Amino acid sequence: MNDLLKWSIENSSTSEPAPDAPRPRPVDPEMMRALFSGPSDADLMKQSMAAIISPDITLDNKLVAFDNLEQLIENIDNANNLEPLGLWTPLVELLGHEEQRLRRMAAWCVGTAVQNNEKAQERALVVGAIPALIKMALEEKDETVKRKALYALSSEMRNYQPGTNEAVRALPESLPGDGNIDARDMVAVDEFIAKLRERK
Repeated sequence: MNDLLKWSIENSSTSEPAPDAPRPRPVDPEMMRALFSGPSDADLMKQSMAAIISPDITLDNKLVAFDNLEQLIENIDNANNLEPLGLWTPLVELLGHEEQRLRRMAAWCVGTAVQNNEKAQERALVVGAIPALIKMALEEKDETVKRKALYALSSEMRNYQPGTNEAVRALPESLPGDGNIDARDMVAVDEFIAKLRERK
């Protein structure tokens, strides 16, 4: 930082340099990166998840980290980075966390990641998010958590037939299914979600 400040002073003069004055030094690219670059979105996503699952972080700070993660994955490129960063598995595991506020945030993040994003919908299917969301929708006692689970499930089903088929299959035998649902039929998907919402 001192070197960068020295370079700035040396190169900030607007007057004509003396003939024998030393030529300005070129800036060191490493110094410029150190000054202007911060953590990448990928780094921030990994840091957020590390805080969320750490036993040494308070619940309030875990929720702040979860909120940061949710905002980051509103960007479709960041949502698609959940897989290469290895974040899908811990995210889905958090759907079953004992703390309801963490379950709510996990469902919210899943819903944000998969919304209008077939690549993320595919990953959510592969890592088992759909059965977990169905379980939450049927068994969750906290209404705010249930709403986020239904939001995530609805986002996973829309325009993604494999996700819709899995949601129908994941219903318990005691709950009558809706047969084959066309993932492009928004009314049919809404009706499926509404039945889960109404079930107490």
